[in-house]
Amino acid sequence: MAQYEHLPIYKKAYDLTLYFEKVVRNFSRYHKYTHGAELRELSREVLRLIRRANDAEDKAPLLLQNREKLEDLKIAVRLCKEYRHLRTPLGV
Repeated sequence: MAQYEHLPIYKKAYDLTLYFEKVVRNFSRYHKYTHGAELRELSREVLRLIRRANDAEDKAPLLLQNREKLEDLKIAVRLCKEYRHLRTPLGV
């Protein structure tokens, strides 16, 4: 099993996941369980895919899958910004 904690992309994705955990706490109850849950789950999935790609012989399919998840995450972030859930710029 390869080490992945030292990877800059893993560190940034981990920080982003922690950021979403903090921010989602302040969402309204309805949005916490819809938009907030999506942000949290997608950010965790990105972390998992980074780890899996780091361990894999053929990284390309996992990196492509991660790219798709990142696009989904970008859409979720945009929606949250539209609903004014994310008032501060992402510090990550």
